[in-house]
Amino acid sequence: MFCFLKKKKDKSISPGVMDALDNRPLFIRLKGLDCMRGSLAKARVLYIPVEEIGDEGRLLRACKVITDAFVKAGLVLEKDANQSLKLHATVMNVRHRKRKDKRKKMDTFDAREIHKQFGNEDWGEYLIQEAHLSQRFVFDQSGYYRCCASIPFPGEHRD
Repeated sequence: MFCFLKKKKDKSISPGVMDALDNRPLFIRLKGLDCMRGSLAKARVLYIPVEEIGDEGRLLRACKVITDAFVKAGLVLEKDANQSLKLHATVMNVRHRKRKDKRKKMDTFDAREIHKQFGNEDWGEYLIQEAHLSQRFVFDQSGYYRCCASIPFPGEHRD
């Protein structure tokens, strides 16, 4: 289904991703805490912003190669094709909250105290080893979204 992500010589986007990354390892920093849309008092999603170390824009270029492949394959809705990308790590999401009742309205939570305590936290630096294409709402044995395909990123040394 997503053959453009797999390692077929004529269909792979891996070379484009490697070029976007200048064939060098990519390190990110996770720092801070923020609310996706809305207010901290009525949060639905709390996330940690992702910053590329070196600020060269290589990560966003690699993401563009991947999203352009999705658009070209017709897998992106027109309304979503031009949305800006928000690189983040989700920490809390009410969509995944266990509810006693099955009402459709999503709850919110008050994230002000969490933000007060962790809003400026430096969560560390990390090497990005690969990009995953994950299937939403389907989870593997570890509880993470099921990986349908992946693109390896350049090696583990630091410049």
